[in-house]
Amino acid sequence: MKEFDKIFVSWRTGAGAGRYIIGVLEKHDDGRFTFKYDKLVVSKALKEGFGPYTELPNTEVVYNGNVLDVFSQRLIKSERSDIQDFYDFWEIEPEKVQDKFYLLAHTQGLLPTDNFEFLADFNPIPGLHFLTDLASLTEKKLAAGTVKSGDELTFEKEPKNKFDGRAIKVLKDGKEIGFIKKGHSHLFYKPGSDKIKLIVKAVDQNDFIKKVFITVSIPT
Repeated sequence: MKEFDKIFVSWRTGAGAGRYIIGVLEKHDDGRFTFKYDKLVVSKALKEGFGPYTELPNTEVVYNGNVLDVFSQRLIKSERSDIQDFYDFWEIEPEKVQDKFYLLAHTQGLLPTDNFEFLADFNPIPGLHFLTDLASLTEKKLAAGTVKSGDELTFEKEPKNKFDGRAIKVLKDGKEIGFIKKGHSHLFYKPGSDKIKLIVKAVDQNDFIKKVFITVSIPT
């Protein structure tokens, strides 16, 4: 089984808003990449102000060809002086720094200028290891110091959650602190997910916790 072969393209109106999985970027066995919008989700997102990706304007077709190149424009430039710090934070494997599909999945393709995220559909294979940041922190308003680097967290499935039928609640010492992002949450509903370990990597905070980055891993 592969680590992943699909990346969910997520969009939201801004911090604290719900995520829409507006499409899927997929790598096929023959090496091709395709992108397809989810028309039903897009129809809902349009009402919230969503606009199709500039280079991929038609929500009715399956895009082939250069779709990976289109999305990889989001990746941080390798000539930047701080590129190694970036790779180190996201724990990028050195031999994968030229793999655009891998980089999109493991860094989420985040930009400060829009509200897209690239969330891989990971599989629960031995040795799986990636970073993500918790959802729902805006509304939680957790006090600074509630969690710290190195804390081990637990999780619970919430299949009846009205916002996400594959919701995963994250807890510290039995207290809810946030949720796994929609998209990444799919991993936790697959066979073998009971072996997943969650460890806090970094916390961004002032009076309240703004971001909690966690490592999601499965032992070899």
